[in-house]
Amino acid sequence: MSGPLVLGIETSCDETGAGLVRGQELLADAVASSVAEHARFGGVVPEVASRAHLEAMVPAVDRALATAGVALSEVDAIAVTAGPGLAGALLVGVCAAKAYALALGKPLYGVNHLAAHVAVDQLEHGPLPAPAMALLVSGGHSSLLLVPDLAQEVVPLGATIDDAAGEAFDKVAILLGLGYPGGPAIERLAAAGDPERYRFPRPLVAAGFDFSFSGLKTAVLRAVRASPNLEADRPHLARGFQDAVFDVLLTKLDRALALTGHRAAVLAGGVACSRTLAALAAARFAGRARVIVASPRLNADNAAMIARAGAYRLAQGERSDWSLDVRADLPLPGLERSVPTLGAPS
Repeated sequence: MSGPLVLGIETSCDETGAGLVRGQELLADAVASSVAEHARFGGVVPEVASRAHLEAMVPAVDRALATAGVALSEVDAIAVTAGPGLAGALLVGVCAAKAYALALGKPLYGVNHLAAHVAVDQLEHGPLPAPAMALLVSGGHSSLLLVPDLAQEVVPLGATIDDAAGEAFDKVAILLGLGYPGGPAIERLAAAGDPERYRFPRPLVAAGFDFSFSGLKTAVLRAVRASPNLEADRPHLARGFQDAVFDVLLTKLDRALALTGHRAAVLAGGVACSRTLAALAAARFAGRARVIVASPRLNADNAAMIARAGAYRLAQGERSDWSLDVRADLPLPGLERSVPTLGAPS
């Protein structure tokens, strides 16, 4: 093993993560989830998440160090999620990272959570092809990203204008009586559903790169209320909803690949843990583009991705100063640049 040892800290939402990466090798990834604490509310409660991060931070870091078999004094740099995410939760992580960096006398690196989701795949599949497209879908984000060079910039082409895909899954799961989180439960139920029974709308599918799932969620709500036998219809409703979401996501990605001519597509984020989505993407782009999907443990929120993205910044000779602050809507690197014109959408 060679290269600097980077400790990553992730607290953007409901999971406290501490990860250790050396170069492109993952040494440890400790996660403490507060999902169970949020389940009774049907979604993430920011104050509950922040308190959970406070309690879990030091144990998570200690567990990561023990797993990697290294001492805290051996860490060369500290990377932390600076945004986007829940402001209070982010503050816990950034304050902890500053404390560790100051105590160790090591450099500090603020990391964009979205760019990190793309960077983490290299821990499994090696360097990303350049250029590539990335479809990032999670509970808080639905983004289509142009990745000319991950070390230099990640340019957003489109994003959600209301509910993110994962958020829509969670809300529809509640409508169907499946609880929280919703993605895995809906995927299991949809496997027994009839794809022709419910054909839900595909919002914004015909143009552009932005996403909207709020109207789709409302369509499912109406279908649930109109169902004469919800117990019998539940698998078909789940299948119709899931098909609609995945159709929109992959149609947008297909459009971007066609207009750019890129030959690689990265699926990232918690929704990309879906085996169904990965299989549909592989079939749709067979012979046209390589589909790259990290394992579920790396696609879900984790600190390994923060450590890997921090290693990028370190390699570029950058570092954050002590004024590093959080930003709930932190834009991606490259957002201030002109977004390439890809032509009129078909």
